[in-house]
Amino acid sequence: MGESDGNGPLTRRRRATLSAGRGASLTPMNGRSAAAFQGTDTADISSKDGGQQGKRDRSLETVRSTSKSKKKRRSDISDTLSSCHKTRQSLLSSASGYKNYRGVLNWCVVMLVLSNARLFLENLLRHGILVDPIQVISLFLNDPYSWPAACLVIVSNVFVLVALYTERQLSKGSLSELAGFLVHCINMAIMLTFPAAVVLLVPSVTPVGGVFVLGTYTILLLKLYSYKDVNMWCRELSNVKAKKLARSLSCPSAQHLNGGDGQVCYPGNLSLRDMYYFVFAPTLCYELNFPRSPTIRMSFLLRRLFEMLFFTQLLVALTQQWMIPIIQSSMKPLEDMDLSRMTERLLRLAVPNHLLWLMFFYWFFHSSLNFTAELLRFGDRQFYKDWWNSESVTYFWQNWNIPVHKWCLRHFYKPLLRRGFSKMVSQSAVFFLSAFFHEYLVSVPLRMFRLWAFMGMMAQLPLAWFVGHFLRGNYGNAAVWMSLIIGQPFAVLMYVHDYYVLHYRQETD
Repeated sequence: MGESDGNGPLTRRRRATLSAGRGASLTPMNGRSAAAFQGTDTADISSKDGGQQGKRDRSLETVRSTSKSKKKRRSDISDTLSSCHKTRQSLLSSASGYKNYRGVLNWCVVMLVLSNARLFLENLLRHGILVDPIQVISLFLNDPYSWPAACLVIVSNVFVLVALYTERQLSKGSLSELAGFLVHCINMAIMLTFPAAVVLLVPSVTPVGGVFVLGTYTILLLKLYSYKDVNMWCRELSNVKAKKLARSLSCPSAQHLNGGDGQVCYPGNLSLRDMYYFVFAPTLCYELNFPRSPTIRMSFLLRRLFEMLFFTQLLVALTQQWMIPIIQSSMKPLEDMDLSRMTERLLRLAVPNHLLWLMFFYWFFHSSLNFTAELLRFGDRQFYKDWWNSESVTYFWQNWNIPVHKWCLRHFYKPLLRRGFSKMVSQSAVFFLSAFFHEYLVSVPLRMFRLWAFMGMMAQLPLAWFVGHFLRGNYGNAAVWMSLIIGQPFAVLMYVHDYYVLHYRQETD
């Protein structure tokens, strides 16, 4: 009976012992023992909690990395199983809309440089160095003591002063409109015939000097015609008591010199300073109020001057080294009328001729005209537009030479329309005038008349009609480039052949 199960005396004693233990544990301790006990207990608990938390974090990271890797594997598998094809066009197809061909353009430039470098090296190996600057100077001055070309340029001032004096007399009423018109016509007719007669009759005038002189007189002729027209329009407006026109800023009044905004009206523009500003300005159309730039930019001016000198030397060197040997080798096929060899020489001449034409365009229309405009503070610098993008022949002729186009439009084309002529007739008349001056500037210095330049310009009319009606976009642009690349060397070969036959063959005979 000493021990029993269930709720017996043994169970009761154990409960009493446990309760006594609890009571003993709850009895007060001294401060040091209690603090030590509490610190130990807290440290144990915190270390246990930190370890458990770290284990939980590591387990969570493992789970997350595992889930990410599984997702990545699933995405890789899905990408592998998904379709890798779409409905797309090839880049070179027009339907793709792709337009970035910069790499192809660079490749074309590299190929062009390499091919021309080979031709240049072949030329040097075959002919040696042919560049001779002294020979170029002799082309302008065959007789250095007479200087016929320079004398003709100086004499041109007489015609300028006659036009200015005539306009002053017309503004005062000393001359009638009919008398003034006759004086202007006689003055411009002499300008057209006098230098041509001198070039034809004076043997010391070389072809290059003749081209320079006739080009100068042609520019002055167009300028004086515009000067006559604008002043006549001013008188007509004054007669009907219209609004007064402001005079040109190129002839400043005292208020201009003092910084004022006042402007002098017609006939205040009929001064020597205003006249010669227009003569040297890079434009063919006269105005009473030219746009002016505020200052002269010396850096811009020096860059244009350097370009002028550099391209002048380059044009001369390439002409002597590249063009002349090809032309000389073309004489025999032209004499024998060997069509295949003539075609081969034409294609050989096309590349250097076209390259020289592009250099001349940059030298004249960009470097030279901008240099003159900057020196005179002339504000309108639009001497050309994007003719290289021409998709028609008409667009090319309207945009490659803006000064001449403005003159033709203002003083020739629109007056014909106002007089009742149709657009087709007016356009044909403009091309006829251009063809005449092209032939005038070539045939007279060469002292022979073959009409190759005239026919080449008049051929632009049917070519313009054909390209405008049957070719569009890139095809039209290619046709314009083809006419420039092939047409010019053809005319060059014809003139050189005729000049050779007319002069050198007769000397040998």
